[in-house]
Order: sequence, then structure tokens, then C-alpha cells
Amino acid sequence: MKDSSTIPTLAQPATSVVLPLQLAQHAVDAVRELLAEAAAENTTRSYASALRYWAGWHVARYGMELTLPVPEAVVLQFVVDHVVRRNADGELTWELPPAVDQALVASGLKAKPGPWTLSTVRHRVAVLSTAHRLKQATNPCEQPAIRTVLSRAARAAVKRGERPRKKTAITLAELEAMLATCDDSLEGLRDRALLCFGFASGGRRRSEIAAADMRDLRRIGDKGYIYRLEHSKTQQAGVTASSTPDKPVLDRAAFALEDWLEASGITEGAIFRRLWKQRIGPALSPAAVGEIVQRRARLAGLEGDFGGHSLRSGFVTEASRQGVSLPAIMQLTEHRAVSSVIGYFQAGGASNNPAARLLEV
Repeated sequence: MKDSSTIPTLAQPATSVVLPLQLAQHAVDAVRELLAEAAAENTTRSYASALRYWAGWHVARYGMELTLPVPEAVVLQFVVDHVVRRNADGELTWELPPAVDQALVASGLKAKPGPWTLSTVRHRVAVLSTAHRLKQATNPCEQPAIRTVLSRAARAAVKRGERPRKKTAITLAELEAMLATCDDSLEGLRDRALLCFGFASGGRRRSEIAAADMRDLRRIGDKGYIYRLEHSKTQQAGVTASSTPDKPVLDRAAFALEDWLEASGITEGAIFRRLWKQRIGPALSPAAVGEIVQRRARLAGLEGDFGGHSLRSGFVTEASRQGVSLPAIMQLTEHRAVSSVIGYFQAGGASNNPAARLLEV
């Protein structure tokens, strides 16, 4: 995999490497361009983090600053440094030198020693690819060798029995159990409204729940509310001709939201807020939304890996179980690619497949 003629060795011991606390100037410029291109805060943050890691890894690995375009051999080295594989002896290994690994962790650029998941590596490569495209530089990430290595790595991971880790879906049964933990305190009213809103309006992402604002909420008689989703991950430049931004919040979800707004006195600004000793604070962060979901799942005694995405995957799964068509589901979720939603849809509808009942009389 490695070619010593094209891939430099570690220039200096990791203990003497001074990792950059800030991005190199070329990376700063790339982030600024990404800020202009991507309206979603989470996307911007993840892109900046990825480019910061690329800059730090390159200094630690080669003892020199990262510049664009990055050689193809360097991208290949990045991949094998971070992706686990089985060697000729049948042992799992990867190529990142322990000293470099420790330096990256010590600098805060890496959370813990060891290899990454393949999805993380793919994300980092995709961000570097975007930076090259924005700079109109020769893009090493689009070369056949990079694509082939990542593809084979995915196939090898499947052979080892590895599967992508997904948050446990919150379907109707789990949601009912979580709602039962919400009392009539301000916190209980907020959490009940948040869970109902996030689920019933189409499986909203945690960032979308955190960004929910009163200016986008409209009452529709005694039926409930319409929430206008102006920005989402799939429509980062705002509402487009192909999107359906109006999301209904009806029935129990509407009642829960009404109770929260009345008790909190919120008439403008963020809908879901922090609470300080029964006082209403600023808007929740996306991370706080995820923590609320996890806490309510624990209080309900549910087993699984729950998080903010659990409401989204659970909505699709439950809708499929109840026979809702895929186009109707996607109209609310704002999924643009069928491939992104089909897994949850198929899981929800598996038990209702008539072909599975051929043995029944």
C-alpha cells in the first residue's frame, strides 16, 4: 500500500511536534468559502473540524504544513492510517504511528487513540475533496485509487461482521413510554412538547428542533399548527421548488405544544428553551436536544442507543408500519434521496409484507 518513494516518513518525534492550534491560511480560506456555501451550522462546524484535523495530521505525520492540492499518495496514507484492516497474520491493524496518534489526542484534534470508523474517514476525505473543488485544484480524492481503497475497506468491514452504527429508533411504543415520564412541571411540559413536535412534524433532526422559532409557527383553527421549515440539512439554501416546507403539528402534538407555550409564556423567539430553576432561558442547543431524548429514554427504562436521530428514524419506521407511502413520508422528513430513507422504511414494513405469510392458512 505504501510507496516509500512518494510517501514521506515521520519527520520528527511526535513529542517535539507542535500541532497548529489554528488552521493554516489556505485552510482558513477554504473554511470561509464553505461558510458562504453551507448555511447549516452543523455542516460548517464539521467541515472546519475536518480541515483542522487534516492540517494537524499532516504536520504530525510529515513535519510540514498542509497545502493544496494534496498529493494522491498522502490521501492514501491518511486512509490506511485511520482505517482498520486484517493483516497477513489475521490481526487487526492500521498504519498511524502510536507517537503521532498520541500527539493528535493530546492536542485535542482526536478524541481517543486508535482507528476511526469508515464513515468518519469517508467524511474527512469528502471534506478535503470539497476544499479542492472550491479552490479549483486537482482533486486527489476523486482518483480511482482512493475510491477503490475506500470501497474495498467497506467490503472488508462487512466481511468482518461490522455494520454501521445507528441510533435506536423511537417508534410509537418507545415514544409513549418516554411521554409517560413527562409530568406537568415546566421541564415535563417542555420535554413532552419537544418529543411530540420532533416526532409528529416528520421526524425532525435535533438541529431543526433547536432552531424551531415562533415566527415559523402558525395556528390553524382548532386543528393544531403548521410549522414552516425554512432551513434543513437537505435544503441548506432555504426553501426550494422541490421542497414542502409546511409541516403539520396536529392532535396530541398540538396539545402538548400549546400547553408548553402557555405555561412558558413564549410568544416570540426560540420555541424550545433552556430552563434555569423554573426560569425560561435561551434556545436549546442541538446537543441539549439529544440529551433530553437520551434522558427520557433512560427514565422510561428503554434499552438501546438513543439520541436526537432516534426521533427521525422512528418516525419513518412507524409510518411504514402503519402503511404510509414512502412519498408521503419523504414529504414530511424532507429526505431527497430514497436511499437515505429506504432502510428505515423497509424495516418498518417488513412484518407487513404479504409475501412473509405464505405459510398461513
